[in-house]
Amino acid sequence: MKVMAKSKTANKTAWFVQDRFGMFIHWGLYALAARHEWVKRNEKIPTAEYNKYFEHFNPDLFNPREWARLAKGAGMKYFVITAKHHEGFCLWDTKHTAFKATNTPYGRDVLKQVIEAFREEGLKVGVYYSLLDWHHPDFTVDKHHPMRDNPEERKKNEQRQMPRYAAYMRNQVKELLTNYGKIDIIWYDFSYPGEDGKGRADWESEKLYDLICKLQPEIMVDNRLDLEGVGDFVTPEQFQPAAPLLDKEDKPVVWEGCQTFSGSWGYHRDELTWKSTDLLIRMLVDGVSKGGNLLLNIGPTGRGELDYRARERLEGIGQWMRLNSRSIYGCGPAPDGLVAPPDCRYTYNPVTNRLYLHVFAWPFRNIFSPGLSPERVEYAQFLHDASEVLFKPVAEASWNGLGRHLKKDICAFQVPIVKPPVDVPVIELFLK
Repeated sequence: MKVMAKSKTANKTAWFVQDRFGMFIHWGLYALAARHEWVKRNEKIPTAEYNKYFEHFNPDLFNPREWARLAKGAGMKYFVITAKHHEGFCLWDTKHTAFKATNTPYGRDVLKQVIEAFREEGLKVGVYYSLLDWHHPDFTVDKHHPMRDNPEERKKNEQRQMPRYAAYMRNQVKELLTNYGKIDIIWYDFSYPGEDGKGRADWESEKLYDLICKLQPEIMVDNRLDLEGVGDFVTPEQFQPAAPLLDKEDKPVVWEGCQTFSGSWGYHRDELTWKSTDLLIRMLVDGVSKGGNLLLNIGPTGRGELDYRARERLEGIGQWMRLNSRSIYGCGPAPDGLVAPPDCRYTYNPVTNRLYLHVFAWPFRNIFSPGLSPERVEYAQFLHDASEVLFKPVAEASWNGLGRHLKKDICAFQVPIVKPPVDVPVIELFLK
């Protein structure tokens, strides 16, 4: 799959492709509505009416250290939090708007507490900043705006000044990149150029990007500023790429799939399409097998807690990662020529020269690995308990007399009839 942006500085992303797994946090006033983070847009709610959530934002159970412990326990190595989402509400004590957490009944800087808590657990810091702002008076009404179908609000665009809004964004980004220490990732969202949309000219993206590079030269920037060639990583959202992502020159790019536990980013009380722990692990593995990261989202409630279903899945992923993280950290696609068996995925660590075979659907007795000669494998074991896995050439491993008809350069791994007690079993192959 071809993509536009590519990383311009490989050493910026070295830690990122090593760590592979991060936590996304979507939290704002929409958590009180509990009907999707785009509730203001979806239900065309006027700002005056939406302010009821601002007046009642008081997350008395908010404990960022618990969030950080859950993230670390799940095997996550970094996090990204919505400092400001499209609704325009700011989680930090910005000087450039009164629409911020410190002016709610809660009255404290949320962002500061979260960053401190996650840093204490050793996670790297990412800040999400929405390019859209449905609260700011100079942000013109467009096709995504809550007032898009309101002729009177459309007419007010004549008085609104997007250059003023672009300057507002730069002022806020300057606060974020100067008042909170080293920020490892800034995650902009999103551009939609074209008819009734907004893009680089509206955001003044060049000025914004230059400011970022000046304030924090080593920061990673995503690819959503609508600037050709700008972006240290690519951000497929809510889908799994079919293959490693490539730039125009057919070279691999750094990418990160952002995914939700359910169908919503913000807390959604009645949304029921929650992914299983097994599926989430397979999504993580599938992404790494194609050279990508997984940024897995949580949407805390209006009281500041994580949904019980999110807790269960984070803990389940953590149990798997405790035993199998060697197949994730520092890994990427298999060497050229190696094709994973059906219902399996390979990941590979080039430093240790170990290949990891993840079994998504448990087979009967044998796993046949095309293109992998037994002569290339020194030793094989299940990763979760270090128990040996026997392997032979296909002809030797066949007991039905048909082995002579099969290719002898295919390795057959002999596995037990009963699947091991882990969501996704992993066979660790020590290559010669």
